[in-house]
Amino acid sequence: MQLNDMVLVSIDDHVVEPPDMFKNHLPAKYQDEAPRVIMNDAGVEQWLYKGRVTGNMGLNAVVSWPAEEWGMDPASFAEMRPGVYDVHERVRDMNRNGILASMCFPTFTGFSARHLNHHQDPLTLIMVSAYNDWHIDEWAAAYPDRFIPLALLPTWSVEGMVAEIRRVAAKGCRAVTMPELPHVEGLPSYHDLDYWGPVFDVLQETGVVMCLHIGSGFEALRLAPDSPVDNMIVLATQISAIAAQDLLWGPAMRAYPDLKFAFSEGGIGWIPFFLDRCDRHYTNQRWLRRDFGDKMPSEVFRDHSLACYVTDPSAVKMRHLVGIDNIAWECDYPHSDCFWPDAPEQVHAELGQAGASDEDIDKITWQNSCRFFRWDPFTAKTKEESTVGALRALATDVDVSIRPRAEWAKRFEDSGKKISYAQA
Repeated sequence: MQLNDMVLVSIDDHVVEPPDMFKNHLPAKYQDEAPRVIMNDAGVEQWLYKGRVTGNMGLNAVVSWPAEEWGMDPASFAEMRPGVYDVHERVRDMNRNGILASMCFPTFTGFSARHLNHHQDPLTLIMVSAYNDWHIDEWAAAYPDRFIPLALLPTWSVEGMVAEIRRVAAKGCRAVTMPELPHVEGLPSYHDLDYWGPVFDVLQETGVVMCLHIGSGFEALRLAPDSPVDNMIVLATQISAIAAQDLLWGPAMRAYPDLKFAFSEGGIGWIPFFLDRCDRHYTNQRWLRRDFGDKMPSEVFRDHSLACYVTDPSAVKMRHLVGIDNIAWECDYPHSDCFWPDAPEQVHAELGQAGASDEDIDKITWQNSCRFFRWDPFTAKTKEESTVGALRALATDVDVSIRPRAEWAKRFEDSGKKISYAQA
């Protein structure tokens, strides 16, 4: 397959939410209580909700910055490439990168809405729903043929989760983001059907996919206190295997035949060893009397799961051991792992070196994702209009230069745009 003939669907990207995101999605009486962007005394932008602050760190938005300016330090909206938070500029950047469609995980809320869910009260139920309305009705609806909507849940309330899943499913949303390891957040583990059973029931009934993004389970990594940040970044992917173990050996995958799980940003290299180990354990440790019916654990995992990767050259060569129908590609825009604006070149080279057939390439780059999330990629464009080459032809004017953060801030200032800060 030629590079320009590929179709790319990324099921793990990120949106840095704009400061006014709640404006159109809350009744007037709640506007003053909504999460808002403030400027603290040190001149740093932060999101504030009920006295609790969080911010945007540099690694959230490195696209178009020189690598020496990447880091964990705070990043302001003015310093960011506009496609990070502006949906219209995002689509232009997607065109330049040859990407047809994107699923965008949250930023300020945390991947499983933990920043909001820290507050377990009726107001937070309203804020979670308002976030979802912004994401579904404003961000994704601006270009419904380019975004696969993804919703948050109030994980501390079973009744709230069930109601919100039904509500967003009725809007056409086919995915929710949930904790990898809820027990590290003080919630019952996924082994607890008294808690999670009603949630699993409604997810299965509605066909909504449960997405588990690396990072929400960092507390599972008891790293040395003097270890460098490299340890956390490299080992975060291993949390996917821990989450998969809880779901596969607990009741979720064994008792709910139509429940679907997407493992986000954990890569795919861990899967062959994990499945070999599971099958060996199941056949060898019969005294434990686990029941997978007439299937092996590896078969049950593959029946339920999709896993995505940015780059994973060794695992792509072992794609049939992973499961060719269980692999999807992701871009991870605008994070530090992403390839922009040359993702097609990276994907094509890696799959080519692995000897992937045209059929395998299509499955990995778009077919598996679209099937798994029940999303039709060609509602507004034909397949021919959706290829890397066709989309890039629409974006010849997109600036791909690398610029220091200060220069992006100067461009923002010169544009006349302003960030309206709320009172702390």
